[in-house]
Amino acid sequence: MAIADPTAPTEVRGACPHDCPDTCAMLVTVEGGVVTGVRADPDHPFTAGALCPKVNDYENRVNSPDRVLHPLRRTGPKGDGRFERVSWDDALDEIAERFTAIADEHGPEAILPYSYLGTQGMLNGLAVGDPFFHRLGATVGERTFCDSGSSTAYTMTVGPTAGMDPESFAHSRCILLWACNVQSTNLHMWKFIAQAQRDGATVIAIDPMRTRTARRADWHIPIRPGTDAALALGMAHVIVRDGLLDDDYVERHTVGFDPLRERLTEYPPDVVERITGVSAADVERLARVYATTQPAAIRVGVAIERHHSGGQAVRAITALPALTGAWRHPGGGILQLTHYAFPVNGLAMSRPDWIRPGTRVVNQWQLGAALTGGLALDPPVKALFVYNTNPAVVVADQQRVLEGLRREDLFCVVGEQFLTDTARHADIVLPNTTQAEQTDLVFSWGQMYLTLNLPAVEPLGEAVSNREMFGRLARRMGFDDEIFAMSDEQVIRDVALDWSHPSLEGISLDTLRETGWARLSIPPPSEYAPHAEGGFPTPSGKCELYASLAEQLGDYVVPFFRQWYGEEQSGAPVDPLPAYVAPPDDDGAFPLTLLTPKAHAFLNSSYGNMDRQLRLMGGSQPVILHPLDAAERAIADGDPVTLASARGSMHGRAQLSADVARGVVVSPVGFWIHGNAGATVNAVTEIGFADMGRAPVFSDTRVEVSPGAPPHL
Repeated sequence: MAIADPTAPTEVRGACPHDCPDTCAMLVTVEGGVVTGVRADPDHPFTAGALCPKVNDYENRVNSPDRVLHPLRRTGPKGDGRFERVSWDDALDEIAERFTAIADEHGPEAILPYSYLGTQGMLNGLAVGDPFFHRLGATVGERTFCDSGSSTAYTMTVGPTAGMDPESFAHSRCILLWACNVQSTNLHMWKFIAQAQRDGATVIAIDPMRTRTARRADWHIPIRPGTDAALALGMAHVIVRDGLLDDDYVERHTVGFDPLRERLTEYPPDVVERITGVSAADVERLARVYATTQPAAIRVGVAIERHHSGGQAVRAITALPALTGAWRHPGGGILQLTHYAFPVNGLAMSRPDWIRPGTRVVNQWQLGAALTGGLALDPPVKALFVYNTNPAVVVADQQRVLEGLRREDLFCVVGEQFLTDTARHADIVLPNTTQAEQTDLVFSWGQMYLTLNLPAVEPLGEAVSNREMFGRLARRMGFDDEIFAMSDEQVIRDVALDWSHPSLEGISLDTLRETGWARLSIPPPSEYAPHAEGGFPTPSGKCELYASLAEQLGDYVVPFFRQWYGEEQSGAPVDPLPAYVAPPDDDGAFPLTLLTPKAHAFLNSSYGNMDRQLRLMGGSQPVILHPLDAAERAIADGDPVTLASARGSMHGRAQLSADVARGVVVSPVGFWIHGNAGATVNAVTEIGFADMGRAPVFSDTRVEVSPGAPPHL
């Protein structure tokens, strides 16, 4: 697609590339062929003229002197960050030669791809490398970091439905923000919540910490981490006991109410109080406010799944709108993810049909074990290709991940914009473009707009998009399949979306060139009530309080996620009724529960190297404790501390706050290892899986905090 005229100041339409529900429409200012600024599109109803602290100076990311702009080859020990510039031909030759040799000696499964959503667009995001690695015969890297557990549970209950339109929250009269710090992680939705609040709606935040969002709510309910399923079931108990059901909706549009009613007898308010720390009186009050104030909306956050009973928590919460008939109204129901509304052609983008039968699958959360022998893989992983992620920072079991990355017999390639902690361990680093230098089409998992990103400037240096990077690799490996030779425009027109889908009526690549973005062809927010008359995309066509898919899916991953991996797989059976399951007992050595939320100024580890965002985050890793917990440990505000678990330790600076519940420690993710004494929060986090979808359980991490850390902290 055409690059903007470099001779005159102009604005080019773009889309924020990050793994965020807001997917903002941006306007990129270009002067003399250089990006000089960004601003939010004031006409976009969701973005509405404001960008978040992560990207409101995106020009500094594009033009950073720390950008990787040329292929690099390692010259020093792994992790030292010493490289020499090489040509693209030399880099591609070395990768092709090493991949071929490894495949010949060990088989192609000795090559492990590793990626996530560092770039979220359809062209350069989740699926961009899959055809290359499936064609190569590499191990399949299973991605269940985020929302796979929640989506499995949600789909079991109401099917793959977008649920509520986030803009319809403006019409709600009761809003539950459950494990969702909207102000930091879904900022542009807040204006619709605030509008409802000004119009008299009650906004309730359910969160172990008094977050920025909880401070703006009418009522903050501090819940014990990981007990959300019990609270939801306690609410349902009160709703049934006190006759607050919408009997007609339950009768016509749900299945499994009778066995659920029996299950709810196990969760009276006094029992729920002992489990959750929420008083029985507040459980009663919450249930009544929610059931009797219609339309009632729930926004459930990603964090909800990150516990041993995270999936069942989502099952229980997702049942509430059906019990009360909240789905009847615009502004009523539940919002999990909106991506179900977009007709993304994942199979054509990812090409799982190219996966050879029997190819092994390695879950990416287990990278440390995969690289160091903990999974007993045969053949062992001999090559690693990382793109769109920084696993040295964002994956649990950090010390084993680093140990694996330091293996001299591991050939590691990283496609990146910066020398991240992962890239510092690479043998070859390939330079990637930023969003301002590439074409992409971006759908959203948090709103209802499709957005086209146009390149504002030519790629800096020798940087290339992810699509171009894999196209060059494919050609060097002798892969002549059509998808590797397609232009970006061809992929958008012919592969990425089902343009015949009713939700795209009136929308095309040509119209997007003119407007930059378009709302899906669905009713306006004031009229949007997709399940007012049921019509859930489940096997029964109803909200399944007793999940028929529990036996079929087990604890595995919903079809939306499975489509990227190929073969259908089944998991261990799960309870078809929602239930609370306590995490494994702790031996007492680690009495505190660690939460690692997203940082306000970082997007996972993106921007963890940018000066302004680091300043906004205080410059170094905070360890936030309740003052009484700190006093018991002789820790004062600002003291250097050590945070330790059964898996490892890290250092940070104490921050005392009564916004954190007693017994809870909060330390946000995203700070880089380099400059943080060699470890971050994922050196201590739990490494297991939740009850559904192979979601990680890092919010069930037990820790201790003690005074003392290296002098520079």
